[in-house]
Amino acid sequence: MVFKRLFAKVLRIPRHLRMIFYTRYNRLKFWLNRVEMGRNMLVYNSVYLNKAPGSSIRIGDDFVFTSGEAFNPLCRNIRGCIYTAYPTSHIFIGNDTGLSSTCLWANTSITIGNHVKVGGDCIIMDTDAHSLDHLTRRSHVLTPEGYSVDGVSAATAGIIIEDDVLIGTRCIILKGVTIGARSVIGSGSVVTKSIPSDSIAAGNPCRVIRARN
Repeated sequence: MVFKRLFAKVLRIPRHLRMIFYTRYNRLKFWLNRVEMGRNMLVYNSVYLNKAPGSSIRIGDDFVFTSGEAFNPLCRNIRGCIYTAYPTSHIFIGNDTGLSSTCLWANTSITIGNHVKVGGDCIIMDTDAHSLDHLTRRSHVLTPEGYSVDGVSAATAGIIIEDDVLIGTRCIILKGVTIGARSVIGSGSVVTKSIPSDSIAAGNPCRVIRARN
């Protein structure tokens, strides 16, 4: 066992080479999944990408996504995720936006503006994922298209994060929320309702603490 660990350590590919590999590999993976990408996209390390057939993902210029590998120490080795569930799902990310091991889950739509910074290990999901009815959750019935009735019947509403928003580490942004431009969301917040522009907000549930200026 000790020899096995030592052997694996000796053969471990240096981190800077893995970074070079993944930035190129991820561009190919996104392209094969028909993700629309802007210039200078950098996606570091392994990212979970699930794009439902017919859905759309558009990413602007200068996008940076770090995933695991302690690129952001707050994330450690947590793997990032970009997920569209249905053919009608949509994710749009503007220019010069950065995410760290973020989970983006869109049943309907997630729109993220320009110059947005999302801290480590945040979840942004526009759906409850499951029905509130226990009998529906028990059911294994599928729609004619092959989707779970439980998932399809879950409440969902689009999320909008406007330009220049800063979201602290380990926040959860839930369905139907709009975060106004230039607002700051404190670490660990659970955002269940919209936050106006130029606000500093935090808490569970997240509330406006004061105006930014």
